[in-house]
Amino acid sequence: MRNNLLSILLLSTAFHAHAAVNLSANEQPLTVPADPQAIALLPPHYQFAHPGELTVAVSAQNSPPLSLLASDNRTRIGSDIDIARLLAQSLGLTLRIVPVSWEEWPLGITSGRYDVALVNIAVTEQRKQRYDFATYRTDSLAFSVKSDSPITHISRSQDIAGKRVIVGSGTNQERILLGWNDQLQQQHLPVATPVYLTDDATTTLFLQSGRADVNFGPQAAAAWKAALNGRTKVVGYSPKKAWVATTTRKDSGLVIALNRALNDAIAQGNYQKILTRWGEQQEGVIQSQINPPGITYP
Repeated sequence: MRNNLLSILLLSTAFHAHAAVNLSANEQPLTVPADPQAIALLPPHYQFAHPGELTVAVSAQNSPPLSLLASDNRTRIGSDIDIARLLAQSLGLTLRIVPVSWEEWPLGITSGRYDVALVNIAVTEQRKQRYDFATYRTDSLAFSVKSDSPITHISRSQDIAGKRVIVGSGTNQERILLGWNDQLQQQHLPVATPVYLTDDATTTLFLQSGRADVNFGPQAAAAWKAALNGRTKVVGYSPKKAWVATTTRKDSGLVIALNRALNDAIAQGNYQKILTRWGEQQEGVIQSQINPPGITYP
């Protein structure tokens, strides 16, 4: 009962936050001044992907409020783009945005093609072996279904037994789903079928056409869609929460300057302005951390 009440409360909060978002106003970029303290922490021998620019990989998917196209159908906007701009301006650099798929960012970071990745990347112990992180949001994962679906609540493995569940390959939600499938096998119950999709349009098509039963993805995007078009509903949340963080090449030193820029923006209120205008206040952090404990799995 307590979990049901919590889910209702979270969904209500998310609905009102996202319903209040003004997309037209949000097409106007926010600006911040250069941060001398953060600039002083830039590693002297770091080679930017493009000199004088901060090259940031963001999601190429239409995944509001994190990343989406503006009314000109060309300019990318969203909370992750605003965070990227804040970081670039704080460091006295020009922002270069590169839309990428989920599969592209790891190689792009390790090869130096991008300086930073902001693709709703959660900190995990495994990823910390290859990348450095500076946290800028908390994130939970949500289960969404078609608005007229008979599914009303998902909180444990038994609730997805025999269901077709959309996940992204290599994501935390895939790890959780596969772990739940292990539990179902031990209980001699039918496992869920992972449905691997990479774009929002196909995900919507599969849910609405009945080719999938559940979408398992970031709570921010799930709440946004449920609030704005009414074609889906959030029916549960993952038992695990994670830190979402800027992602940089391991030991490049860039993370220290990013962390300082984020913490100074938090102290000055500029960070909070970004989350507020995208309805993500409930996911804010009070301090950016470097390489905190990562999400773990059974």
